[in-house]
Amino acid sequence: MKELEFPFDSRYIMRHRRGIKKQLLADGSERIKVRIAVLGGSTTNDIVSAMELFLLDSGIEPAFWQSEYNRFYEDAVFGNESLESFHPDVIYIHTTSCNLKYIPDDPNETEDDIKQRLEMQTSILKQVWTSLAKNFGVPIIQNNFELPLYRHTGSYDRWGITGRSAFIDRMNLAVSEYARNCHGFYVNDINYLSAAVGLEKWHDPDSWFLYKYAMNIDAIPDLAYSTVCIIRSLYGKNKKAVALDLDNTLWGGVIGDDGQEGIEIGEETAEGESYSMLQNWLRTYKKYGILLTVCSKNDAENALLGLEHPSGILRPDDFASIKANWQPKSENIEASAAELGLLPESFIFVDDNPAECDIVSSQLPSVRTIEASSVKDTLYRLSRSSWFEVTDLSGDDLVRNEMYAANAKRQAMQKQFTNYTDYLLSLDMHAEIADFTPVFLPRITQLTNKSNQFNLTTRRYTSKEMEDISRSSDRIRLCGSLTDKFGDNGIVSVIIGRCEKETLHVELWLMSCRVLKRDMEYAMLDELVHQCIRRGISRIMGYYYKTEKNSMVAELYGDLGFTLLNKSENGSSVWNLDLDTYENKNKVIKVNEKEKIYE
Repeated sequence: MKELEFPFDSRYIMRHRRGIKKQLLADGSERIKVRIAVLGGSTTNDIVSAMELFLLDSGIEPAFWQSEYNRFYEDAVFGNESLESFHPDVIYIHTTSCNLKYIPDDPNETEDDIKQRLEMQTSILKQVWTSLAKNFGVPIIQNNFELPLYRHTGSYDRWGITGRSAFIDRMNLAVSEYARNCHGFYVNDINYLSAAVGLEKWHDPDSWFLYKYAMNIDAIPDLAYSTVCIIRSLYGKNKKAVALDLDNTLWGGVIGDDGQEGIEIGEETAEGESYSMLQNWLRTYKKYGILLTVCSKNDAENALLGLEHPSGILRPDDFASIKANWQPKSENIEASAAELGLLPESFIFVDDNPAECDIVSSQLPSVRTIEASSVKDTLYRLSRSSWFEVTDLSGDDLVRNEMYAANAKRQAMQKQFTNYTDYLLSLDMHAEIADFTPVFLPRITQLTNKSNQFNLTTRRYTSKEMEDISRSSDRIRLCGSLTDKFGDNGIVSVIIGRCEKETLHVELWLMSCRVLKRDMEYAMLDELVHQCIRRGISRIMGYYYKTEKNSMVAELYGDLGFTLLNKSENGSSVWNLDLDTYENKNKVIKVNEKEKIYE
């Protein structure tokens, strides 16, 4: 919804939230249901209302539980039956500098006195965090702390031992250090947010005295949006790729008119330097695994000429897909998505032409657009929209661009073969398929929350739930990685099955789209059957739960030789496979050839 895209009108959102919610719910979208507990050190009702709008717009339907005013410590440490019966999927601790009890106020205190204050303050918070982690085992989001608006001693407040601002800085460092060493704990950076909004606009003493709001009411949507960005990242709702126009977007000028020597890029001019900064920013996105693509109305030769400018930062091989032609840009985004095994909704589109942005928005509503009116605006909107919020950064994320580049080589090689099986054999594929191991649990959990197309049940798991499953004696668990002559695809498939006497019920089966049509599903099924037979299981029950995005696997069980038992009106189905006469189906992948799996 346009009204909820950054930059948004906070006052409009707060005044029209009921109508916005009604409009969102009326669109008929299928959304992930998530239970969110909000433990507040101040009033949270309006924060929750704003969070709900942004979550609905992101494809998440939330249910909320809120603590009573400033009862976050008691509810976390001493327990709350209502909270326990709510069974949250995510916990958000909304505390601010208003909740810091041990901020110094005496200039006579020593460094040791301040350290003691820091220890007492962090001890309170750590009791909250550890109690919640132990009792619920779900992701915890904790605000860090905003700076005060008023200072007794000017700049000294920031660097003096007894300064309030200095104390808050040290508290923020403690929160960040805890997050770096505690998986499943995430920091909501309201220290940055309050600075971006402006401390004078963030703080509102009257709102605190009257309503116990920890910030100005107009800043609530910014806080809610920042929190939601973390939640949507946890549930795989981030964007994965940026589709970029070229002329007056990645450089100044029009390459077709001005020639390579006439476009603005590099340090010779102020405009050129600004575009260099943008290209460098985008290249850093690539290092984090975000895919860059070109979507430009241009002759292909001119596009490549611009990307090969001697002063340019980005080169043609930095892009996972280049579409430089005169076709509609919405069609080019769809084509790039298909090539990369992604959905168009995975893309952000950046273009200096508002008409092109409008056309893409109308043809592909799930694609977020950024009108590149200036480099400053482009950078600000890319940054503050937080569509690339990082919650888990796996090794696979860091080499994603290399993986997609290898896929392009596979596609090129496929065209040389008339027989598809011969092509698959030529890839020299090797799979390692084994039980879950602790080192890979974060990646496995990440896959369960991000894979939507090849996902038969679309069940989502928290880190704690996945850890429990990894130790369960009544589960068969498989994770599969795949390599070939072009590179390593990492962990690409996961199966979880629950044993019940002589039957295995498949609770989860997913696979990354980047290895579609490579017969990995056959290799996974062969290993699953092998494990079942070892356990004395004679049949497998498969379940397909239809969603808006997983229709591609609606008939997977049938293709694998299962028998259809039941199909509901909504398209969901139940399947059965008897193992007595099962024969291996994988003919092209070499499986578990290493003596030791996952060394």
